[in-house]
Amino acid sequence: MFKKILIANRGEIAIRIIRACKELGIQTVAVYSTQDENALHTVFADEAVCIGPASSSQSYLNATRIISAAEITGADAVHPGYGFLAENSEFAEMCNSCEISFIGPSPENIRRMGDKAEAKKYMTEAGVPVVPGSEGVIKKESEAVQLADEVGYPVMLKAVAGGGGKGMRIVKEAKNLENSFMMARAEAEAAFGNPDLYLEKYIEGPRHIEIQLLGDQQGNMVYLGERECSIQRRHQKLIEECPSPIVTEKIRKAMGESAVKGALHVGYYSAGTIEFLVDVDLNFYFMEMNTRIQVEHPVTEMVYHVDLIKEQIMVATGRTLELKQNQLKPLGHSIECRINAEDPANNFIPSPGEVTSVYQPGGPGTRVDTHIYGSYKIPPFYDSLIAKLIVWGKDREEAINRMRRALDEFVVEGIKTTIPFHKYVIETEEFKSGNFDTNFIEKIYRKELIET
Repeated sequence: MFKKILIANRGEIAIRIIRACKELGIQTVAVYSTQDENALHTVFADEAVCIGPASSSQSYLNATRIISAAEITGADAVHPGYGFLAENSEFAEMCNSCEISFIGPSPENIRRMGDKAEAKKYMTEAGVPVVPGSEGVIKKESEAVQLADEVGYPVMLKAVAGGGGKGMRIVKEAKNLENSFMMARAEAEAAFGNPDLYLEKYIEGPRHIEIQLLGDQQGNMVYLGERECSIQRRHQKLIEECPSPIVTEKIRKAMGESAVKGALHVGYYSAGTIEFLVDVDLNFYFMEMNTRIQVEHPVTEMVYHVDLIKEQIMVATGRTLELKQNQLKPLGHSIECRINAEDPANNFIPSPGEVTSVYQPGGPGTRVDTHIYGSYKIPPFYDSLIAKLIVWGKDREEAINRMRRALDEFVVEGIKTTIPFHKYVIETEEFKSGNFDTNFIEKIYRKELIET
């Protein structure tokens, strides 16, 4: 077992990892920017090291400073959480070369799955269903035009190195393809330093459903059901559920086995997620693989009673996975609302500032993962996520009722938050019935705002 783990992250995920380490008897090291000197993760960790100024590029994205902090404190492992350097293969290699264990997959796995075109190629080889489209990078507009004519409009242009909705364009007509191609390339270059794009058929009205995987270095792997992630804004997830209201046991088994097959084909280990697009006929297509723990992992933990962070740490030590597929049965229903410091009535504009007071909900089946407290100042430099409200119920109806109650109890004063947005969503008939897709916000919520 590791003796000391450095958490290369901030916010609620840093605290989540610290808690898992404490329960395993592992000492922890927090890193922080000058802006985060009074952040909660620096208090909860056994040690804390300042790694630079507020800018992420000079602190949380500065691999050299993080490695130095690990060496100075004697940490024998690094957990990257999600975001920042979590899917950076060079950082994983740096850790390994310094004889510091990287709690995640191999650098090669990160590299392969981080390249969307290459990931699609590997999944095709493994027999995983993929969306029709290019086999690799499209360099010229003429190639995009030809392929779009072959697969049929609408199509989607995607950045090879993309994520978070950047470098993506939906093209519904041939006349718009050239301009969209140039804009997507420019955005990809600015966001990721890589302008390469690929093209695929755009699935209209899709559901976004992902499979949670967990594998060890001995070649054992299990899937822990699915998560429904279709409530999104600009390709950013806002509400997640486990299980999905549309997935049957038969489809769950098919998606899970397909995801395992694809991951094993590339020699994957650690926690990971394969994301699928599901059409109206419940056909599923590989979209991408996230080679890290997901923001929404708590809903899986609530339904499957597995601590994914602990399991991720254990397999990183080289231990054999003890979980067996036939033991993993979903129990009940869980929903997560991401609470952001944003103003939903004003186009979700960020709302940094001082939290003058906060009251967190409690009671049976209620969990809050957060790093905020009264008088905490939310900085404008990082992601606006301030809390995750997770509930569990014996069925979806009870989970919705419990989420309604918990949202009513959740009070954050001094800033704007997305709590009112979540209250609105769970009361819609579309959400209650499970009848929604990835365009829910654009079709329902924006329309409501205009009408009111």
